[in-house]
Amino acid sequence: MIKMVIFDMAGTAIDEPNMVYKTIQKTINDHGYAADLDLVLLHGAGKEKWQAIYDILFQFKNNTPEKEDVDKLYKDFQENLDIAYNRMPMKLFEAIPSVIKKLTERKIKVVFNTGYSRPVAEKILKKVHCQVGIDIDGLITASAVARGRPAPDMIWKACKDFEVKPSQAVKIGDSQIDIAEGRNAGVKFCIGVTTGAQTREILEKAEPDFIIDSASDLLELLPF
Repeated sequence: MIKMVIFDMAGTAIDEPNMVYKTIQKTINDHGYAADLDLVLLHGAGKEKWQAIYDILFQFKNNTPEKEDVDKLYKDFQENLDIAYNRMPMKLFEAIPSVIKKLTERKIKVVFNTGYSRPVAEKILKKVHCQVGIDIDGLITASAVARGRPAPDMIWKACKDFEVKPSQAVKIGDSQIDIAEGRNAGVKFCIGVTTGAQTREILEKAEPDFIIDSASDLLELLPF
């Protein structure tokens, strides 16, 4: 029996047309690189954002980036992201409120998890009028655990917080690393969704249990 569904935030639950990755791209390129968005999405999607920047820089340097360089870029990224969030609209994907309502009616916990820090995640939720404890049951961020994706720590924390076994949980996300996170956590199903960072073809390489084109398709897949 499924007792919890864990949604990635950006690109899965929240429609913000790759704003965070476009901001990473801009920040990196402002420092003299020439990263296109496809490269940023391939190597950064779904990750804790410091780690995303590190992994993208590695593609250019072909060796270990200096921590000081990554720290500087991450600081600039945070400042650029704050500006972008204040300027650009974002919203929950149209299907999400209805899906959450139906899951809740079935007494299934709904948790969002994200590679954002807690302050950034809370700011996003406020902007899309989504409240923890009212609209969703929980929020787990990369800053709350020792290891970011693809490590299973965020999912395990969600399961511990709500006394749910990983085998009773489902993870849905828009990137390969979301799928890897779910696999590493031992969830019942890992589901890719094509509304965000990565295409169906890229998601297929991570071998999810299902790939869907809208969160509205989720309810047809789950055994209740």
